[in-house]
Amino acid sequence: MTSDLDDPEVAKAIRKFSLQNALEYDGAGEMKSVLGRMFGAHPNLKKHARDLVGLIQNAVDDANKLANEQGLEHVRILLEEEAPEALEKRVKERREGLRPLDGEPTGVVLRFAPNPNGPMSLGHSRGVVINSEFARMHEGEVILRFDDTDTKRKPPSIKAYDTIVKEFEWITGRAPDRIVTASERMPLYLEHVIEDIEAERAYVCTCTAGDFKELRDGKAPCPCRSLTATEHVERWEKMNNSKGGWQDGDAVVRIRTDLNLPNPALRDWPALRIQTTPHPKVGDTYRVWPLLDYQSAIEDHLQGVTHIVRGKDLMDSTRKQTLLYEMRGWTYPHTLYWGRVKVHEFGSFSTSEMRTDIEAGTYSGWDDPRLPTIAAFRSKGYAPEAIRSFWLEQGLTQKDIAVSMKTIESHNVKAIESSTPRYSFVQDPVSRRLEMNETWPSNCFNIPSHPENASMGNRQWPAPKDGDSILMQATDLSASLRLKEFANVTVSEDAAIVEDFDRSDRRQIIHWVLEHHSRDAVLLTVEGNQIKRLLGRLENVDLEIGKVVQLERVGFAIVTKIQEDGTLVFTYLHD
Repeated sequence: MTSDLDDPEVAKAIRKFSLQNALEYDGAGEMKSVLGRMFGAHPNLKKHARDLVGLIQNAVDDANKLANEQGLEHVRILLEEEAPEALEKRVKERREGLRPLDGEPTGVVLRFAPNPNGPMSLGHSRGVVINSEFARMHEGEVILRFDDTDTKRKPPSIKAYDTIVKEFEWITGRAPDRIVTASERMPLYLEHVIEDIEAERAYVCTCTAGDFKELRDGKAPCPCRSLTATEHVERWEKMNNSKGGWQDGDAVVRIRTDLNLPNPALRDWPALRIQTTPHPKVGDTYRVWPLLDYQSAIEDHLQGVTHIVRGKDLMDSTRKQTLLYEMRGWTYPHTLYWGRVKVHEFGSFSTSEMRTDIEAGTYSGWDDPRLPTIAAFRSKGYAPEAIRSFWLEQGLTQKDIAVSMKTIESHNVKAIESSTPRYSFVQDPVSRRLEMNETWPSNCFNIPSHPENASMGNRQWPAPKDGDSILMQATDLSASLRLKEFANVTVSEDAAIVEDFDRSDRRQIIHWVLEHHSRDAVLLTVEGNQIKRLLGRLENVDLEIGKVVQLERVGFAIVTKIQEDGTLVFTYLHD
């Protein structure tokens, strides 16, 4: 049988990438780098990974030798002759890590301010990573602040408060320097709004939304604006009066600004509103709640925030808050912006939408593997280092970015590959009886737990014997095979006949298990928006829930359940 590795184009590609790698790394090319490029160019070769490694290593050694003995220019000439396209510069556009804040300031205080209407999404984790990294770089502080003053449109979830704290600690490896909950600081905001009304920086407006928009767009004042500060204080008291006072939507507090401002959104922007929906933490203690732009502006000042990192879609928030700070004689924090990051596979999930779908039973919970939540990433076996390195690689740019999950997965592979044990898992197994003319030379069968990490030791199987039943994947069956780490066999309808133990054979290598040394296993995978169950057999090993492993020729997976009959249930992570 002709192997894919016999294709002359494969040999040419190995040489090209080996010379390219040696040129890029000054005669210190590495096999792994070339292997990755080969898989990218020829994904069909992944099934020959074991044999490919040896071929690539030889080519890399030769390329490095040429570079060191005859010089890099010689390697460049060879590439120009053999594969000129490989001379194109491999551009690394992104900068690892973050550039220090301008002026490298001291006393830096930043904040990550989620709405606790659910646990964190992947998008939230960007704020955790970027703010925490800036705080680390400048020996500053990062505040975890719960902006939970909207009980109607984004009602807080009482469980989310503790969950977000734990997720923050999981992502960063440390606790926040301070934890602030806006709903617990309502008296402070209400004191400030009274000051603003009395100083005529704010007023109470009873215009309908439609009427006010028409006036605002025409740069005309609403009738409420001309009332005295005393009258607005009385109106404020009426907003807060639960008996005979105004109801939701009847009145709002507005910040008085220049009606000729070019941006209509900045003209007399709304700061507080009546909201009678009970709050999960403070019940119906308050009737009037600050909107985010006002609450956040006041709290940033009170907490001494020096730098705000936010999405560029919140530039109007910066402008509104800056106007208020100028009126109060405060200095507004330095503000940095990032553009949107879209992960192709997840689209535009929002926390509110996910919460609705979970409550409707569409998803099993916040850790459902189909969701882009930190709970889901964590339950599938992602390492926090992968989340951090992914966001730091994206950096701080206002450019909108679209990435694939493959990008995040590549960071996770770097984080977990070297420490993750490998096991044989056979999907849809078929059984064959071993026929052995030779006896295996020892009473056990040792297989490395990791091919490149000897410190992880070996998995020990019973030595295969004549008459033992072995399990192979139905799709792997062919007349002539090599059982990985064991023997070359000829396969018939009912038997696998061992020819020899020669490891130099170039047959297709397949994974397998001894039937009497295996156990039932289920692998859950996500395809589209569906969860599929793949049944199989795993080599006999005891694993705990939460253990991440690498199933050979399948990919990384985590143990999520152990059924009463001992069946291990895995959730697929990635390849």
